[in-house]
Amino acid sequence: MRAIEIAAGALQPTKRPVPIPTDDQVLIKVAAAGVNRPDVMQRKGLYPQPPGASDLPGLEIAGIVVATGAAVNSIKIGDPVCALVSGGGYADYCLAAAAHCLPIPAGLSFVQAAALPETFFTVWSNVFDRARLQSGETLLVHGGSSGIGTTAIQLAKAFDSNVIVTVGSNAKCRFCLELGADAAFNYKEQDFVAEINRLTEGLGVDVILDMIGGDYFPRNLRCMATDGRLVQIAIQNGAKADINLLPIMLKRLTITGSTLRARDDGFKADIAEKLLKNVWPLLASGSIKPIIHSTFALNEAALAHELMESSRHIGKIILEV
Repeated sequence: MRAIEIAAGALQPTKRPVPIPTDDQVLIKVAAAGVNRPDVMQRKGLYPQPPGASDLPGLEIAGIVVATGAAVNSIKIGDPVCALVSGGGYADYCLAAAAHCLPIPAGLSFVQAAALPETFFTVWSNVFDRARLQSGETLLVHGGSSGIGTTAIQLAKAFDSNVIVTVGSNAKCRFCLELGADAAFNYKEQDFVAEINRLTEGLGVDVILDMIGGDYFPRNLRCMATDGRLVQIAIQNGAKADINLLPIMLKRLTITGSTLRARDDGFKADIAEKLLKNVWPLLASGSIKPIIHSTFALNEAALAHELMESSRHIGKIILEV
């Protein structure tokens, strides 16, 4: 099969044997694969695959099941599915745990379906399970125009929460507002701490989903509400920051974070069940949708990574396989 592998920090086409599913896996003929920042980090040697995972990049796919393991009875050959995978998505065929596969929502294409797993699993796990965002609360999303950000905006609004985002341009501000965000601030031109405290009359936000880290951490503390929750899911500005512990104590703040790729199969299967129950009906009805910025052919994966690193995109970047 065709595949894209990492060699000396670059992506290059190669040929690999078609993998064979184990008892609880399915083999998917890939129609489309999502491109995500963890793929870029892996290419740079900063995010090695977990033990036992494919060394090929690619954490989310959509396609047709062409083989099933002996213990799989929930999915059959010929089913169109999208799946969260721990690697291997940049290829003609990819293995997935059957429990991490979801049916493609009615009306969505393979390209749209490939934009779902990594972002929707991440947002549900961190915003709703870990941070416990409630109806009427306010969510702040840094990187609001990213795949994660556009997903978080729509899901938070679907469950009756308020959303504030930070983005890097006025055009991205306008897009996020049109998507449903209640407020959007251009961090290159505005002090988001001052703007949020002005907007909330000093009360702050209840939940922050942060992909930036670094110098954003102390600034996040300054615009969090009493009993606020900060969830760190990436560290684009670095892993270290100066911390003033006093606001954490006085406002009873919760600071947490997570990564998804290395979590066990049962954890991911639990998220899949919650998405199928709570979110897939919203996708099927069209009330929420994946935001696709652009698509590339499989052999153009390097160009897709260039676009990802430029941060010019709004929403998801997809490889059509």
